[in-house]
Amino acid sequence: MTPSPTILLVDDYADALEVWELYLRSSGFTVATATNGRDALAYVAATPPDLVVLDLQLDRMSGCDVARALRADELTRTLPLIAATGHSHSDMIDEATAAGFDVKPCDPDRLVGEIRRLLASR
Repeated sequence: MTPSPTILLVDDYADALEVWELYLRSSGFTVATATNGRDALAYVAATPPDLVVLDLQLDRMSGCDVARALRADELTRTLPLIAATGHSHSDMIDEATAAGFDVKPCDPDRLVGEIRRLLASR
C-alpha cells in the first residue's frame, strides 16, 4: 500500500486550520500544519511535503513571501503551492500568481480536486 500524499497546511487562524485539516484527512491525505510562514519554511526544509496549501496573510511572513522563498530554492522550486484565502481582490490574486502559486481554489471540493490534479501532474 502506498502512503498517502503529505499536505502541509499553513494558516494562522486556528479554527480554519482545524477545519481544513479534518477535511483533508477525511479526503485521504496525510496533513501537517504550521501557523506561520517561517514555521512552514522550516517544516519544508526538514520534511518536504508533497504539496503546500497556505493562506496569503500569515503572521511573521506572508504566504506570498513563503511562495517566493520556495520558488527561489532549487530543492523546492517545483513544489506545488495552493493559495487558500478568503480574499477575492484581483491585486491579491495577481500577487499570489506572481509569487509562484499554482492555483487559488475557493471551496473544499475544488481544493481537493486541485490537490489531486497537481499531485498527478508531478
